[in-house]
Amino acid sequence: MSGAEVGGAEEPAAPRRLTHQDEAGNARMVDVSAKAVTAREASAAGEVRCSSDVIAALRSGDVPKGDALGVARVAGIQAAKRTPDLIPLAHPIAVHAVSVDLEVLDDRVAVRATVRTADRTGIEMEALTCVTVAALALVDMVKAIDKHCVIDNVRVTAKSGGRSGDWREPQPR
Repeated sequence: MSGAEVGGAEEPAAPRRLTHQDEAGNARMVDVSAKAVTAREASAAGEVRCSSDVIAALRSGDVPKGDALGVARVAGIQAAKRTPDLIPLAHPIAVHAVSVDLEVLDDRVAVRATVRTADRTGIEMEALTCVTVAALALVDMVKAIDKHCVIDNVRVTAKSGGRSGDWREPQPR
């Protein structure tokens, strides 16, 4: 039930106020200065679907532009650190650790990242930005082989810390 029952009819719940809007409905950055600093971690995943020619080149190390997986890994790390420059309402927070894993599978490259901080707000956007930019860098590195790569299934897979506590993706995709 979403509201309280009054005389047998359910009373509608008070509308939930959006935290990133002011009273006039304008976008604003939430004030997190009163929140406690806590250890936080977020993981994200995604994939780059590509041709068998790309998979073969990645496995053999014959990508014309060079070390595609290494470049994608570094791009993801850089992106995690630059998230507030790209996402307008993301807070600049200290990124303390970033790990990026790219796994070459038979028909795609799985991209996974974990980002850690000790700060006042979550780090999910940094993990998502990391995965997305790593995937974009990979596409850039292999586009001479396959112009039709697809970045797909980018999502948060886990988070820990903060007021809302821990969460893990119910069923890996």
